[in-house]
Amino acid sequence: MELSLVRILFDFGLVVLIWIVQLIIYPSLLYFSKKELIQWHKKYTQGIFIIVSPMMIGQLAIAAVQLFQEITLFSVMYASIVFALWVITFVCFVKLHGKITDGVFEKNILHQLTNRNWFRTILWTALFIFSLVNFTILR
Repeated sequence: MELSLVRILFDFGLVVLIWIVQLIIYPSLLYFSKKELIQWHKKYTQGIFIIVSPMMIGQLAIAAVQLFQEITLFSVMYASIVFALWVITFVCFVKLHGKITDGVFEKNILHQLTNRNWFRTILWTALFIFSLVNFTILR
C-alpha cells in the first residue's frame, strides 16, 4: 500500500475520532457526578490512549517519512500541522485530563476541554482535507 493512501487512512481515522470526542464525549462529561466522572475518566483515558496513540504515532511517522523522502510545501505544511497537534495535545489536553484523573472536579475544566478542543477539531479536519486534496491531485 502506498504511503499517501496510508496517510489518508490515519488522517481519516483521527478526524472521525476527534469529531466524536468533540460532539459526544467531552460534552457528556458534564452529566457525571464527581465520583462517577473520576471512575469513568480513568477507564476512558486508558481506552482512548489505546486507540489514539497508534494513530497519532502513525501520523507523525508518515509526516517524518514524507519530509525525509522529499521536502515539499505539502510535506512541510503537513508535518507542521501534525507537530502542532502533538504540542497542543500534550501541553493542554494531557494537563486537563491529568487534573480530572487527580480528582479535580471543576465544571470550568470540563468546559475548557470542549472549548479548547475546537482548535484541534478544526486542525485535524483541515489536515484531512489538505491531505485528501493532495492525494486526489497526485492521482
